[in-house]
Amino acid sequence: MKTWGNAALALTAAAMLALTTACGQEQGSSSLGGQPAGAANPAGAPADNGYSSGGYASGGYGDAGGGAAEPAGQLAVADTKQLGKVVTDSEGFTLYRFDKDSASPPKATCEGDCAKAWPVVSAEGAKPPAGVDPSLMGEVARTDGTKQLTIDGWPMYRYAKDTKPGDLNGQGVGGTWFASAPDGKKAAPAAGGGADESGGEDSGVDAAGLSVRKDPKLGDIVVDSRGMTVYRFKKDSAWPMKTACTDACLEKWPVVAPVEKNDTKGITKKGFVTFNRPDGIKQQTIDCWPLYTFAGDEEPGDTNGQGVGGTWYAVSPEGKLVGAPK
Repeated sequence: MKTWGNAALALTAAAMLALTTACGQEQGSSSLGGQPAGAANPAGAPADNGYSSGGYASGGYGDAGGGAAEPAGQLAVADTKQLGKVVTDSEGFTLYRFDKDSASPPKATCEGDCAKAWPVVSAEGAKPPAGVDPSLMGEVARTDGTKQLTIDGWPMYRYAKDTKPGDLNGQGVGGTWFASAPDGKKAAPAAGGGADESGGEDSGVDAAGLSVRKDPKLGDIVVDSRGMTVYRFKKDSAWPMKTACTDACLEKWPVVAPVEKNDTKGITKKGFVTFNRPDGIKQQTIDCWPLYTFAGDEEPGDTNGQGVGGTWYAVSPEGKLVGAPK
C-alpha cells in the first residue's frame, strides 16, 4: 500500500508539473535583449505590468506629473483609417481604456507610474461629443479623490507618447490598452473595410479573434480581429517558452492578447495556449510561439513588419514563419 501511495503521489506531481510548464513555459525566464532574466529588473519585479510606463514622451501629455487629471473639454469623434471612430478630447488627442479596469461597477486601477504613462482624463467640464448619448458619460472616484471621466462605465485615459492630435500610439500597448469608440467599447474597423481591399477576409468587428488572410505576396497569414497582420520574433523561444521582446520593444510590437479557441478560424490549435509573460502580460501563442502585431501597420492588410531586422515575420496558420530565410 505504501508503494502504491508513493507512486500515486509521483504521478500527481508529474501531472501538475506538466500543466504548469505547458510548452516548456518557465515563469520568469524572459530574455531581456539577450541578457539573463533579471539583469534589467530586480528579481520578481515586473517590467511594466503592461503599462509601458518607461521613457515618457516629452510632448503631448507626457509631462503630467503623478498622473494629475487632465481636462477633456468638448469631446469629439474622429474617423480614423486604422480603427474607425474613436473619441478624442478638445485638442484632438485620443482617449483610451484599460482592460484591467472595470465598467460594471466602474473602477480605475491605473495608479502611480501607470498614471504617468496614461494621464487620467478628468470628468470635470467634459462635454459629450455631438451625436453621442450623454447618458453614456459618467465619472468614477479615484483613490486620491479626483473624478475620472467614464464612457459607458470605462475610465478614460490619454497616452503620454501621443505627441500630436490624431496619434494612436497607445493602441494595443501591452495587449491591454485600446482606443475608445464613442460607445465605450474598443475601437475597431467598420465591417466590410480593411483587409478586404487586399483580397482577404472581412476584418469587421464580427471577425474571429484570429483568422487567416490570403496576402497577394505572402500567401496565407494569420490576422487578428481587426484584420491586422500577426507576427513572430525569431529571438523568442517556444520550447521552453520565452520572450525576447520586452519594455520598449512592446511599444513597437504589441502582444496579441489571449483569444478563445472557439474564436478562431483556420488556425491550428496545436500549442494554442496563453503565455504568462514574466512582466505580467498575458500573450496568445500558436504552436507555443508568442504572437505580436506591428505598430507600423496602419491599416488592415499592411505587412510593414515583414522581415524587419531579419527577425520579424508574418505567421502561417500552422504557426510557422512566413518568408523567413532557411
